[in-house]
Amino acid sequence: MTTEAPAPSAASSRYLVVVSAEDPVAQGVARHWGTPPSTGDHVEGAALRVLSPEALVLRRPGLHIHDEHLDDLLPQSIRSARTTLVFPSIHRSEQNVPCLTVHPLGNPGDSAEVGGRPAALVPADPPRMVSALRALAERGGPLGLKATFEATHHGPELALPAFFVEIGYGTEPDPPEPGLRVLAETIPHLTPVVGDRVALAVGGGHYAPHFTDLALKRRWAFGHILSRHVLATLTPEVARSALESSAGAEGWLPARQEDAGHPALRGLGIRMRDSDAPTRSSDATSASGT
Repeated sequence: MTTEAPAPSAASSRYLVVVSAEDPVAQGVARHWGTPPSTGDHVEGAALRVLSPEALVLRRPGLHIHDEHLDDLLPQSIRSARTTLVFPSIHRSEQNVPCLTVHPLGNPGDSAEVGGRPAALVPADPPRMVSALRALAERGGPLGLKATFEATHHGPELALPAFFVEIGYGTEPDPPEPGLRVLAETIPHLTPVVGDRVALAVGGGHYAPHFTDLALKRRWAFGHILSRHVLATLTPEVARSALESSAGAEGWLPARQEDAGHPALRGLGIRMRDSDAPTRSSDATSASGT
């Protein structure tokens, strides 16, 4: 006779998935999950529900990028456990390229047009972010959906670790069902892999192709990703905050030599190199290494 493992409580949950009522991807992914069982806890009348043994889920009114300080409303057990918040979302871009993206939160520059505050960063969860990226690459690749990191670039402002997992679907009116299925299968099981080295990523393009490639091919996990565009206004204070809020970061890694010479990086800490993390095993059974 076997018994099922107990469902996570708010106190024991490893992360919390936040579903925005105004986001079409969040709503589409949540339809795949139906109505999971309640934990008995509520946030402004909405039940905290058990999504998987690893995760809880919470539905929220309004748009997630403006759900500032949502963590202040959560049960004390979640706040004291430093529970990571994961936001499924639509990805918008000028190029309208279909893709799957993962990115940390915050505004490293002097503007905050899409939630949060200028020069304010949200704590990142590098191991779980790279777990999401690798799983999306594995599941989305056969569907023609490229998985990529994005640079840190918008809110909401939070004190708990957080990141977005997104679908970009170009000019189509609705999220593609295969993409929704990929997120619905991936998000409930974001298990960090022990052994990845963690760094702050500096430089490169907004879609961080260099750091995405490193994370897929080597044992790298990145926290904040400061794009080359951000370097134009980067201050030493924000650079330090980006390093300190990239949990477990041993140092910082530039995309190329010219990025490494930025004045704000002087004295920041250990500069790391691509080869400082070993290659990932070719016989791994999945993109996340599990």
